[in-house]
Amino acid sequence: MSSWVSHFRVPPRKLRVLGMNTVELEANPMAAECIIHDLNADPRIPLADTTVDDAVCCVSVDYLTRPVEVFRDVARVLRPGGRFVCTFSNRLFPTKAIRGWLYASDDDHCRIVAEYFNQARVYGSATVSRRTPPDHRGDPLFAVWATRL
Repeated sequence: MSSWVSHFRVPPRKLRVLGMNTVELEANPMAAECIIHDLNADPRIPLADTTVDDAVCCVSVDYLTRPVEVFRDVARVLRPGGRFVCTFSNRLFPTKAIRGWLYASDDDHCRIVAEYFNQARVYGSATVSRRTPPDHRGDPLFAVWATRL
């Protein structure tokens, strides 16, 4: 659930990026490995069990058509204690987002993602956080994350 840019201040030791656009993923300078895969067509991530330290879904959770299945499979590839972090703003492609997301508020979006973690039944309690200050002039950034049990 990545693209041509990864928003890490410090690059991870080994960053694998997963997405549907080969050109974008290959343009990502932090990527050590590119995995071309459509999670809406197949929610199973093409990685072995417990091979990932942490996972990030950056501004893509609103496009998942089978989010609970994806969240469960992220847990499958995560090592025990690994975190899954979903970040999002209120900017999106309306033709790609699921309908429920389009009619929800920022607070609703946070509750929706926290509920995905809850329904997956393989994570601890989700943490919800606004990552930009309230007086920030640009798009707000929200994060919801939980740790694999």
